Amino acid sequence: MIDVLIIGAGPVGVLLSAELARHGVAASVVDSRPGSSSGTRAVGVHAAALSALEGSGATDRLLDVARLVRTGVASAGGRRLGVVRFDRLASRHPYVATLPQHATEAALAATAAQWGATPARRGATALHVRAHREAVEVEFGTPEGRADDGLGPPRSHHESARIVVIAGGSRARALSPLTAAARIRPYPDRYLMTDAPDTSDDGDAAVVRLEPDGVLESFPLPGNMRRYVAWVPSGGVEHGPSAADRLAHAVARRMRDDAGAAAISDASAFGVRRVLVPTMRDGRVFAIGDAAHEVSPIGGQGMNLGLLDAVALAPLLARWVRTGAPPEQELAAWEGRRMRSAARAARIAALNTVLGRPLSHARDALRRVGVAGALSGRSGTLVAHVYTMGMDGDAA
Repeated sequence: MIDVLIIGAGPVGVLLSAELARHGVAASVVDSRPGSSSGTRAVGVHAAALSALEGSGATDRLLDVARLVRTGVASAGGRRLGVVRFDRLASRHPYVATLPQHATEAALAATAAQWGATPARRGATALHVRAHREAVEVEFGTPEGRADDGLGPPRSHHESARIVVIAGGSRARALSPLTAAARIRPYPDRYLMTDAPDTSDDGDAAVVRLEPDGVLESFPLPGNMRRYVAWVPSGGVEHGPSAADRLAHAVARRMRDDAGAAAISDASAFGVRRVLVPTMRDGRVFAIGDAAHEVSPIGGQGMNLGLLDAVALAPLLARWVRTGAPPEQELAAWEGRRMRSAARAARIAALNTVLGRPLSHARDALRRVGVAGALSGRSGTLVAHVYTMGMDGDAA
């Protein structure tokens, strides 16, 4: 019987396997995808997560390939409203480390390999997770019970594990009653996003431009690249060259930078929603990362929440495996901290989403005054602390 089975080989699942291996427990990681994620939405690793990852050595690997963002600038109408100074935080990592998600996944995979974690089994699709008193049964097969070629008889098999951790994001939400009970609140907002050569004068600063027709965020990336994220009206073109033109128009208008707009050659669209499970544990089954809590990516805390879930959970699961008895008090405390942290992050992300919506000129003027006030003096330091997840229940 498998001691710990992790469903999902994204950053959170791979990190959990690395942390378990570091604590002397082998885990089996499975994922339905044939290869690593091609998604690039998550680009920032915050100070709280960087501190939590130090013990495994993942922090050094991330910093070797990341770009360090020490300031964030808010502007509107071509005028600076304020600066968020991450470099003034009382933290071992007074910055945000930015890098594409595939680079984050590679660094975490290398960390897992260093600690002797078993590589993920790819192409293994979990269909159902059923918890029993002494073990958890996981059914594997193909969607809708069909054979791989869609023609032959169904192919499925079952595996048992003492503990199962669902870390497969929204794709894994239907696997068990634990994750299926998630409360989902969609938002009406739509965004276009791309990574393009950096033609701006913004350097290593992250920039948020609050304009009457919607927000434009830009973050520096390694290789002299920059991530652009723009609020756009629903119902427009979201794929192909026309979507790229649409994003380029937003960049030109909100940045007042034709060169930056001309550097954009593609774009992808995404929406936002808030998802929270009522509980992160059901006996021997756990849910972490986006499978448990999904927050708006505007603010960049979603992946970091999952990484902190994994680091804090690993030693408790390792103790359970070694002793044969669950550390109930510590697991309840872990769940409480992670649930509160997820709810807090969801509120912050919702506020960021609302702040980025189009406003009338009168309300836009009020927004500018409010943001300028929030970024001044001590409140500016608090904003930096909150943004980098300094208030997370497992922040060091």
